[in-house]
Amino acid sequence: MQSKDRPYMLFVAEKIYFEISKIKKSNPDFSNIDAIDSFIGSKTYEKISSGKFHDEWFKELEKNKFIDQITKKKIPEETISLLKIQKDMIVKQLFKFPKLYYTKSHFPLEISQQAFNNLWRMCESYELWCKESKQKDLIFLNIID
Repeated sequence: MQSKDRPYMLFVAEKIYFEISKIKKSNPDFSNIDAIDSFIGSKTYEKISSGKFHDEWFKELEKNKFIDQITKKKIPEETISLLKIQKDMIVKQLFKFPKLYYTKSHFPLEISQQAFNNLWRMCESYELWCKESKQKDLIFLNIID
């Protein structure tokens, strides 16, 4: 992979990844599973799962006439359309019943397990991109190893 420019589709995955990394760094005895569980219910999780993360991002992009402030290139309409689809999917897949995360047997409810699995896959995707773009210094959780 030639470019180290992060694809727009990974922006939300990167945000999730770094928030989970911070949780794990603050709690050295936490596994990746514990860190992701702790991320669920955080303010960042709520912002992403409600769609507010994308809404704020879209407003910022619109304000800048969809010109990337780093590369100074116009973001293609197809990319914006894909990001809107991503937002819709994230809102549906990270839906969580706040007080019903675990059943009495301490197993996550199916809907909560779905949110966990999607967060895990986003972290995997981010690590794979880091590995492919030869930016291994950005890998903290070692999910793909």
